[in-house]
Order: sequence, then structure tokens, then C-alpha cells
Amino acid sequence: MSVFSNISEDKKIYSGEYFFIIYDGYPVSPGHILIICNEEKLDYFSLSTDEKKELNALIEIAKEIIEKDKNPDGYNIGMNCGVAAGQTVMHFHCHVIPRYLGDMENPRGGIRHCIKDKGNY
Repeated sequence: MSVFSNISEDKKIYSGEYFFIIYDGYPVSPGHILIICNEEKLDYFSLSTDEKKELNALIEIAKEIIEKDKNPDGYNIGMNCGVAAGQTVMHFHCHVIPRYLGDMENPRGGIRHCIKDKGNY
């Protein structure tokens, strides 16, 4: 059973048909949100067409939730699919990470920095 299966209702800030939204317990930045599949599905590629449609809508909802209290300058949206990609919880979840000017010295390359020396091009 996944650690996401035990999340209490009071931690859920939004619930849809296939997913729910919580604030990340270990946020990368202020306002970091997770969109988590209600069912234990491995990764993005395990989602149905209907689930993928709802996920797109919930990414927009997550952005609205973040912007109620925060004023980010950008976003990273990420899904780790497989151990080689850094997935540690084998239950689909999508990170919506607000980014702020100055939160790192040189953000150029964004997620390309997940592999050493690939963010600098």
C-alpha cells in the first residue's frame, strides 16, 4: 500500500473524480503542490485518457490554489516515471512547483539539471 493511500481527508485541498490535491510535505518551494491519483497507478503512462484529461484540468486548479496565497514568477510541472527517473513512490503523482525569481542563481535549463551538466547548454 502506498504512503499516499493513507492521506487524511483534512489534508486534501481539492478532490476530483480521479485525483486529489495536497500541499507537498517536503516542498521544493513555497506553495509546492502534489496532484495524486485516487487509485494506485504506477505512473503517467498508466493513466487512462479520462484521467489524463482531468489531470490537465487539475494542473490549472493547482495553479489557482497556489496563486491565492503566493505570487510565483514561473512553474515547473513534473512527473517522475520509473526508478531511473527518480520515482520513489510508485503511486502516480504530479508536482506543481511554483518558482520565484532569485530562488536559484541560474535557473536556465530547468529540469535539464536532473542529469549532471545537461542544464548548461
